[in-house]
Amino acid sequence: MRIERVSSSQFTIFLTFDDLVERGFNKEEFLHDATTIQNLFTDVMYEASSELGFELEGKLYVQVYLMQAQGMHVIVTQNSDTIDWDEDFIEMKVTLDESKELIFSFDDFENVIQVSSYLSTLSVNGGQVFYMGNRYYMLLNREELNGNNKENIIALMSEFANPSIVTSYRLKEYGKIIIKSNAIQTIIDAFN
Repeated sequence: MRIERVSSSQFTIFLTFDDLVERGFNKEEFLHDATTIQNLFTDVMYEASSELGFELEGKLYVQVYLMQAQGMHVIVTQNSDTIDWDEDFIEMKVTLDESKELIFSFDDFENVIQVSSYLSTLSVNGGQVFYMGNRYYMLLNREELNGNNKENIIALMSEFANPSIVTSYRLKEYGKIIIKSNAIQTIIDAFN
């Protein structure tokens, strides 16, 4: 689990599927059991607030993005305008959404070239490539999968890369864009 403070009223939590397994959950159970979700978020948010020194009170907006192969990205925002300072309470509004992006990180560009070759045979030609922190990242949106089963694409990409918990927002802000669009086709045209 990775925790980052975004501002005085917001922090993010990155949980991989391995983190969920360590806490006794599996993906299917998590998606279909509301009590499980509530218990997990309560535990994780108190853990995060303790680590960051973040006082949990008032109304909390919890946005959860399930990231296809990576796990989940939880954004917790505290609305201090609604706090009744005479009593401590927490009211949570949780939204659950599935990310429409696949993000994988690569040790070197040669692996990006190799996976592009395989993806191209499946008529997957889009994507973006970024460079950040001595790693390459490939970002694919769901609509760029060209009708292929996302689980098959995840399995294929996992042979050459690691699922990344870095968000596309972070990549776009702090990473260097190497190929802005149609990355797979661009790589195939350049290296094959």
